Amino acid sequence: MSSQIDHLLSESRRFAPPAQFAADAVATADLYAQAAADDTGFWAAQARELHWHTPFTQVLDWSNPPFASWFADGELNVAYNCLDRHVEAGNGERVALLWEGEPGDSRHVTYAELTDEVKRLANVLQDLGIGEGDRVAIYMPMIPEAIAAMLAVARVGAIHSVIFGGFSADSLRSRIDDAGAKLVITADGGYRKGKVSALKPAVDMALSDRNGSGVQESVEHVLVVRRGGNDVEWTEGRDIWWHDVVPQASAEHEARAFPAETPLFILYTSGTTGKPKGIMHTSGGYLTQAAFSNRVVHDLHPETDVYWCTADIGWITGHSYVTYGPLANGATQVLYEGTPDTPHPGRWWEIVQKYGVTILYTAPTAIRSFMKLGRAIPEQYDLSSLRLLGSVGEPINPEAWMWYRKVIGGKVAPIVDTWWQTETGAIMISALPGVTETKPGSAQVPLPGVAVEVVDDDGVHVGNGNGGLLVITRPWPSMLRGIWGDPERYKETYWDKFAAQGYYFAGDGARLDEDGDVWLLGRVDDVMNVSGHRLSTTEIESALVANEAVAEAAVVGASDETTGQAVAAFVIIKQSYLAAHSPDGLAQSLRAWVGEQIGPIARPRDVYIVEELPKTRSGKIMRRLLRDVAEGREVGDTTTLADTAVMSVISAQVR
Repeated sequence: MSSQIDHLLSESRRFAPPAQFAADAVATADLYAQAAADDTGFWAAQARELHWHTPFTQVLDWSNPPFASWFADGELNVAYNCLDRHVEAGNGERVALLWEGEPGDSRHVTYAELTDEVKRLANVLQDLGIGEGDRVAIYMPMIPEAIAAMLAVARVGAIHSVIFGGFSADSLRSRIDDAGAKLVITADGGYRKGKVSALKPAVDMALSDRNGSGVQESVEHVLVVRRGGNDVEWTEGRDIWWHDVVPQASAEHEARAFPAETPLFILYTSGTTGKPKGIMHTSGGYLTQAAFSNRVVHDLHPETDVYWCTADIGWITGHSYVTYGPLANGATQVLYEGTPDTPHPGRWWEIVQKYGVTILYTAPTAIRSFMKLGRAIPEQYDLSSLRLLGSVGEPINPEAWMWYRKVIGGKVAPIVDTWWQTETGAIMISALPGVTETKPGSAQVPLPGVAVEVVDDDGVHVGNGNGGLLVITRPWPSMLRGIWGDPERYKETYWDKFAAQGYYFAGDGARLDEDGDVWLLGRVDDVMNVSGHRLSTTEIESALVANEAVAEAAVVGASDETTGQAVAAFVIIKQSYLAAHSPDGLAQSLRAWVGEQIGPIARPRDVYIVEELPKTRSGKIMRRLLRDVAEGREVGDTTTLADTAVMSVISAQVR
């Protein structure tokens, strides 16, 4: 099958950076020239922005592809780079975390206070026998102790595996088993949607005999933060209260240096086989690119900015752009425990106003949810502090991009639409906000020092104006170093398809516009084959969201005897539209609308109007489940959904 993906949508709007923004920007256009002239020298210069206990002399070793080593003979301590060096530079009183609990409680944690907590916890970890190479599972709500836990594990040279707090006991067990974790750090519970969501009971279940697999054997202790105040069962000798040991521990702890290729974390991402893939990242290269990209893409001025990335630490975005990037850069950031709509739908905008947030980095699915509710809610708050907006997680539709710019950014804040993955560790494609003329819906250009191409199935460059497969053609510092315990799966999953060229294949489709800018077309698995045309779900979804009635859309290809596959669309209607119009006949008019916007071949066979879409807690739409509905099959596994009831509601609406 051809990998050429038909391009149907066009977008001509352009936005240059405001002159004052460009004048003050962290990143300048000459970064591209520096990186092009000497790629490894460029990354060495970025790495030297960190503190190295032992400076490196070797930048990249690519002698055994696809296994890379970056800065291998250098030694550093990741936690020291995120904490101690800022305190030693006289910035101990700068606020690191502006923490807001869902019920409205709050804490301001300075760099000095966070350093103190991490040192105490590091001593506790060592007392529990945790040291270099040991694995620690972290299963926590978004509270300051969660950040401290990640940093303390890194400080002692151990490896953390953060497991998202919404995962079930079985998901927890499979990840703990795969990593061979020695310790679990958790909380009694955390606040979510107005009530306490228990966490410790899921840990207890995970460590007990699950489905005849026997009692979990590698975990020796469970360290528990009291947050929810919910009753929990207690296993003497195994379970330890954080408040009983951390405040009493010594605040003296020297950060030992570790080689740059020391593993920092394992982060599990779902595999197509059902067995989660433990994506492994190491220390020096990862921290170099996380810090650099956070600085230049988010235009971070640590002395004056209040930065807020809304991601949970259970996902890669929360690792790179909540914990490691911002803290390595000495930033002040907001950390919010709860959901965007609790206790009211203006909660996020209330937080932006309260803390004077200047940089907001969030997911397109959140933006579209706010579009559904309407601009009247954000317009109740003063959002004038916002000077930069970012989007992450999936392609952003041009109309959602425009709404974000107008309603949230006051028509002036530049938008950085970022493409990257758990596997890449850091942002790979994005506008530089003081440099790039932005285009609604386009991820735009690879960052300085990053090399990508769009190719066909044979690995041949498709050329401007065409679509194909997105590949990364050179190693990069924050690249994954493998799949935990499974090097063959690493090679097979990411490198085998273009082994001859040595390209990393991300699994995403993309096209290059006439300027050579990158437009993401979604997962190649989601590309539809309609009457011999390969159509991107992303473009049809964007056409639907461009209609005045539609807040959000998900498109899938459903089997069709005539055309091979037919387009099936699931749409959420804006509340403002429903207040003024009847939904009668809307499905038919939306079919016609898509035909007018991008051609008859893309016109959906079916348009289903629904109230919600099946999303993971990180905001990704699970199109696989919608495909089940569109093809009349029993709906598959829903355990990773934020709301498992959504699919039964959708199925009932479709029948």
